[in-house]
Amino acid sequence: MIVLITGASSGFGEAMARAFVLGGHRVIALARRADKLAALAAELGGALLPLTLDVTQVETIPTFLAALPPEWQTIDVLINNAGLALGVLPAQQASLDDWDTMIATNNRGLVHMTRAVLPGMVERRSGLVINMGSVAGAYVYPGGNVYGASKAFVEHFTLNLRADLAGTGVRATNIAPGLCGGTEFSQVRYRGDETLAAKVYQGTEPLTAEDIAATAYWIATLPKHININSIEMMPVCQSFAGLAIHRS
Repeated sequence: MIVLITGASSGFGEAMARAFVLGGHRVIALARRADKLAALAAELGGALLPLTLDVTQVETIPTFLAALPPEWQTIDVLINNAGLALGVLPAQQASLDDWDTMIATNNRGLVHMTRAVLPGMVERRSGLVINMGSVAGAYVYPGGNVYGASKAFVEHFTLNLRADLAGTGVRATNIAPGLCGGTEFSQVRYRGDETLAAKVYQGTEPLTAEDIAATAYWIATLPKHININSIEMMPVCQSFAGLAIHRS
């Protein structure tokens, strides 16, 4: 099985690349940071093909995929993992540049990559697209604004893929994790402020990148007549809050 993973240089993507290679599969690992990819390739060997790509540069995606070595062209699983959250300010104060970056990565890059890979899967009547969503796409919170909206888009895009792909043999899944530690997610969101990032996980036992990787691996190795439409994951320490009420 050939698995293409975006955002593979750290966090979920790195853990998924490791899980699939150790499971006996080949991985095309895409990310912007060549040094991180090189370290991963040194660890995992020839079953991993490290390539630098910024998914926000959507015009490069079709030619990039067309230039893959012939023995890597048949992509069985696409994991759209590249994504990020930026900022926690309310909408009236948030940065438009941050909003544009999240939409460009979490949505525009994801749909362009999917559109480039899908025709080959449909032609072969086999394939799987795993999109990385978030519980933020279902449950709103102050400061979530565009990040949450971008992940709601991912969930509904995935479900609409299911509708379009009926009868093709191609599957699609949305993985929606909750609180997950041990990645760069919060450092990126808080622009490198380690103190603020650490507070997010203080006193908790969050999910890990390896938990997400194990879930993606399970989905990808199920019998081909099974489709997991959406899977929502939270650590036991996380649950639901009540509705906010403002009192004058």
